[in-house]
Amino acid sequence: MKLSIQKGFSFGLTSGIITTLGLMVGLNSSTHSTSVVIGGILVIAIADALSDSLGIHISEEAESKNTTRQVWEATIATFLSKFIFALTFIIPVLLFTLNLAIIVSIAWGLSLITLISYYVARQQKTSPLHVIMEHVIITIFVIATTHLVGDWVSTFS
Repeated sequence: MKLSIQKGFSFGLTSGIITTLGLMVGLNSSTHSTSVVIGGILVIAIADALSDSLGIHISEEAESKNTTRQVWEATIATFLSKFIFALTFIIPVLLFTLNLAIIVSIAWGLSLITLISYYVARQQKTSPLHVIMEHVIITIFVIATTHLVGDWVSTFS
């Protein structure tokens, strides 16, 4: 896989998973509303995918060592991976009760983070366990923090 596409894909996948899970968990703990969680996923899939792809675009341009083609490959790979992976989290919400969907989504997200972390570790010829643990711990921190924020926000009404 081309480096530019690999950069965009890995960034989009990771950001899509962590951002979407954080949003879902926070919205669930503050509203307990399936329609709000689905709306949040759709908004994050569009707005954050566009935002992150522009961020990668500008970052790749700023390096001054990438061709225009490489910049656009990274941009498109970021958008598509973030958009598609964020949308996959709608499936459990449509199939299960909201609380079960959140659990299934967390399991799905942690599985994907584990897989991409394993791939990155193998590419870098480093210990997969260390890389996986680091990334999974960060993901769990985001999930726990957004849950607490959602609980706090629910006290406002």
